[in-house]
Amino acid sequence: MIADAVVERVREEADIVAIVGEYVKLKRVGNSFRGPCPFHHGKNDNFSVNPRGGYKCFVCGESGDVFTFVEKQLGLDFVEAVKWVGAKTGIEVPEVARTNNERDAREPLWEVNATAAEFFRTQLWETPAGKPAREYLASRGFTREQADRFSLGYAPRDPMAMREALRTLGFDDARQLAAGLLITREDRPEPRPRFHDRLMFPIFDAANHPVGFGGRVLGTGEPKYLNSGESEIYAKRTLLYGLNWAKQAIRKADRIIVVEGYFDAIRLILAGIEEVVAPLGTALTPQQAELVRKYTRNVFLLYDSDSAGLKATFRAGDELLAAGLSVRVITLPEGEDPDTFVAKGGAEAFERAANASVDVFDRKIQILERGGWFADLRRKREALDKLLPTIRVTADRLLRDLYVARTSDVAGVSREMLIRELATPSRGYAARPPAPPETRDASAVPVRRGERRQNHRARGVRAERELVRMLLHQRRFVETAAERLGSDTFIDPAYRAIFMELTAHDPEIAVDDLAALLDDDTVDVLQELLIENGGLDRAEETIDASINALVSRTLADRLTEIDRILPLAHADYKDALIREKTRLAAEMSALGRPRWKSFGVTPP
Repeated sequence: MIADAVVERVREEADIVAIVGEYVKLKRVGNSFRGPCPFHHGKNDNFSVNPRGGYKCFVCGESGDVFTFVEKQLGLDFVEAVKWVGAKTGIEVPEVARTNNERDAREPLWEVNATAAEFFRTQLWETPAGKPAREYLASRGFTREQADRFSLGYAPRDPMAMREALRTLGFDDARQLAAGLLITREDRPEPRPRFHDRLMFPIFDAANHPVGFGGRVLGTGEPKYLNSGESEIYAKRTLLYGLNWAKQAIRKADRIIVVEGYFDAIRLILAGIEEVVAPLGTALTPQQAELVRKYTRNVFLLYDSDSAGLKATFRAGDELLAAGLSVRVITLPEGEDPDTFVAKGGAEAFERAANASVDVFDRKIQILERGGWFADLRRKREALDKLLPTIRVTADRLLRDLYVARTSDVAGVSREMLIRELATPSRGYAARPPAPPETRDASAVPVRRGERRQNHRARGVRAERELVRMLLHQRRFVETAAERLGSDTFIDPAYRAIFMELTAHDPEIAVDDLAALLDDDTVDVLQELLIENGGLDRAEETIDASINALVSRTLADRLTEIDRILPLAHADYKDALIREKTRLAAEMSALGRPRWKSFGVTPP
């Protein structure tokens, strides 16, 4: 820390006009100096600097003192900014050691992580056990110098090596457990390392503190990437890999490149594209979108172009649009991912791809058009169901209106109809509010026949609950369930998230690792389901009945939709709808109502 008296002396002695003038072309206007704003990259002289110590932009609203300017312009923290200004001013800025009472409570965890990172680095380069990791890095074209730049390391197979090495240095099991380096289980209370036989990527917060790790498996095993567990210093939903290196470059370029993985981020940085970050192995979260917003409003998504990459792209796009950001998508040639593309073509090839990027909403429309989604009425309705949730979440009102106009044009639907549709509850999962707690355990409460069609979706959530509960306890049925259902079948966000992660990873994924992929609310639901172990002797019967109930709900939704549009359809299309209705009714009948009616899903 720096003594207050020293901070005030530096502030008083600093020539803010000279310091700002290194980055902004200023000219005197009366008693102040004016120039274009460096934060929103304006062209007019709306940025004012007062020689007595402050600055303000009258367009974007940025304001502060000399330290604030240096922090934002150079990406420094407060202490670094005071030292930087002090050096410019010729004032020595000594740091005063904190007293025990003033010590940051997180420092012990930062210290053990920093020590663990050094242990992993030593294991990678200086032990025989690290040879497979060294060979893997070499196969991907990375030198030791490049790996050391990002503090890459290797977690050995030996379950005692790291634990004992850190204990020898004074870091007991309690601290290693608190930092997430060790884990325990109810059936195995002896602490053991969370990571073994993995290439290790230290993760830093924006202030460059080591807060956790990501580990890539080198042999066979799941998950492919494993992150630190949640701790006092590590919450993956609030962190972005690489932000500690990228923050200054982001402000300078006024853009951020979001990629999927650690290697993608590292490859771009090595190519000289430093304004790049990556989520920590999961979908982009609202908290991460808000973190991006602190640095820039311009986001470029650079994900893989396969089906999974496109799904991640549009999910991230919705989160960023909800935060009021401008989002563009960079599309790579077929068969390329960001790592291989930049490794071959470098920064020049990347910039060409970035210049050819398109708005995320336009990209979604491109894909729908190429897939023929606007070719007939039924698919056009489904295409609109894919577009409307994105329009709903877009926070920028002007951009939202542009999206409405674009959708009206491509789908041939009037603006007025789209606006009315946007005002109704979403048909899709993305904008659906969480199901009320009572629907999760709701049994088949009797309802009047006229209410059944409106209520069958919400009441079918019990089937979701029972299916997910049984799959958590009886993992051998996960693959069967995944073959019959997609995660988009689910209404309840928590059950949907658990099902999605169970089917996306090894079905035998450990509960701790599964929980690390979920948000806090969903983890609470996960714990509830794990505690409840009734009826496991009838697991197969319950799973089959639950799946039938959810399939029935989907069929009932489509039958309801057909009934709605049938009176308005042209003759040719009406015949097709009638044939489809007959087929769907037969499918519903074949499901065998007595086996799933107790889940509260009643056909219309």
